[in-house]
Amino acid sequence: MARDCAMAQAQTTLYGIKNCDTIKKARAWLDARSIAYVFHDYRQSGIDATRLQSWIDQLGFEVLLNRSGTTFRALDEAEKRDLTPAKALALMLKQPAMIKRPVFETGKRLLVGFKPGLYEQAGLAK
Repeated sequence: MARDCAMAQAQTTLYGIKNCDTIKKARAWLDARSIAYVFHDYRQSGIDATRLQSWIDQLGFEVLLNRSGTTFRALDEAEKRDLTPAKALALMLKQPAMIKRPVFETGKRLLVGFKPGLYEQAGLAK
């Protein structure tokens, strides 16, 4: 059911990294329910600064920044300290692996993480 990010004008997009186990679970869940989506792989396509800033404006950087991942933990302490929205944006643009996965953008809603109950409440399950 997934289409590649070349069809970016589609309304429903799943953002993440192809080899991530959580992404694999989310994609399997969506595919099992025949929910159409475009998959955008950060490793192949990066992330647009305007889009990421929009997500931060909507949700806050704390929701999006994956502090428990190895990429964030490997940063120098100075880079982790005193985070601001601008500093978090710069970190996530430089290393998109620091963005929590998946981010599911439906055009109406922005969902972060794979939570089947939340997806169902958002009206994604058929």
